[in-house]
Amino acid sequence: MSTKKPLLMLSIGRLLCCHFGHRLHISRRITNHIKEYSCSRCGQEMTDTANGFVADLTPRLQETNTFLAKIHERRRNRKMILKAS
Repeated sequence: MSTKKPLLMLSIGRLLCCHFGHRLHISRRITNHIKEYSCSRCGQEMTDTANGFVADLTPRLQETNTFLAKIHERRRNRKMILKAS
């Protein structure tokens, strides 16, 4: 006998988010303009897109954000070294 899993697991947090909207807080700063967000109720992760909208954090966007963070960190370190000399 096989048991069927429900198609959509809804928790109280997810229901609140569906009805009232997400309660986002910044989980990671990529650059000065791009950030990753996490919902404090349901745990869904989102990020800023190139057009300035907030979208779900997909593996592709997460990879892009990691790459941008590395570039931004290198440039920031380079500026700090130039200011020190």
